[in-house]
Amino acid sequence: MKILDWYIIKKFLTTFFFAIFLFAIISVVIDVGEKTDDFVKSGWNFSQIVMNYYIAFIPHILALLFPLFVFISVIFFTSKMAERVEIIAILASGTSFRRILRPYFITSFALAALLYYLSGYVIPIADVKVAYFEDVYVHGNSSYEQLVNRQKIQYKRIDSFSYAGLRNYDTTTKKGGPFFLYKIKDGEMNYNLRAEKISWDTTHHQNKWKLENIFERNIDGIHEKVKLTPSRIVNYNFMPSDLRYDEYAQNKMTTPELERYIYLEKLRGGEEVNTYLIELYRRIATPVSVILLTMIGAIIASKKVRGGSGAHLAIGFVIAAAFIIMDRFSTIFSTKGNLPPIVASWIPNITFMVVAIYLYKKAPK
Repeated sequence: MKILDWYIIKKFLTTFFFAIFLFAIISVVIDVGEKTDDFVKSGWNFSQIVMNYYIAFIPHILALLFPLFVFISVIFFTSKMAERVEIIAILASGTSFRRILRPYFITSFALAALLYYLSGYVIPIADVKVAYFEDVYVHGNSSYEQLVNRQKIQYKRIDSFSYAGLRNYDTTTKKGGPFFLYKIKDGEMNYNLRAEKISWDTTHHQNKWKLENIFERNIDGIHEKVKLTPSRIVNYNFMPSDLRYDEYAQNKMTTPELERYIYLEKLRGGEEVNTYLIELYRRIATPVSVILLTMIGAIIASKKVRGGSGAHLAIGFVIAAAFIIMDRFSTIFSTKGNLPPIVASWIPNITFMVVAIYLYKKAPK
């Protein structure tokens, strides 16, 4: 690489890391102000708060806006270069605009790779620590915890022909009920089971489910057999941890864990698998958006305009807002509608790829 490459790369990384450093400090100060009482209630000392909470909180909060920090950083330092007529001087020396974009691409690719690794293997672990503190010390005595521990009904697919449903499962006691299971063959139900209660039985190291007050129906054409059983130990393909309601569970799984969970949920016939698929695809799509936003930012800010950096930043914030809105709407259409998760995850990138190509064609060469 030439001096030009190192010059732009240095400015890129310096501006980016300075921006996230400032944002991290501001976020921590605001969070400390909001959670001071919670820290006192927790009984944690200063080192425990830092090592058990803020060491996870900082990457958690930075990951949310990583692509936008890259975008704003690119616009800021590139517009400064344009103000000082550096871009014009580089072009006048015979260097093509495409050549100028090379260090932008190299740096954005490195940052995209970093984000891909962090979002798949580091951020989920950080999210678990942040969620633990908030669940125990922030929401522990509120109605939030009751909502987490107890829901109306869940459905699970046991095998190719068997489906189960469970009402009012409590994650604290690992008990729930009523529980029902039915089997379908040739489009007709041939077996139905209902139990008044279901609980996780750990006695004698069984680690299986215990059903109580069981009512069974075996259906064979016009014939039907009914059986009543006080209790029974059964082994199903779901664990107590699978029944915990967590609105943000997908954020707390590493990529391998997320892929395994999606595979099992598809086998069980899970109703909310789209939420997890979107998270999986987004972990690939978001790093790509880092590259696209970098290219867009460099092209926009490389032209000297009246208003300087302020005008460029204003344009940047508009584009960033459009990106966020498009991302949120596509997610809603997938989780609440019929939009395929992979399409929802990539709609913002596809749209902004078209924008990047258009801007590049209009840029001075």
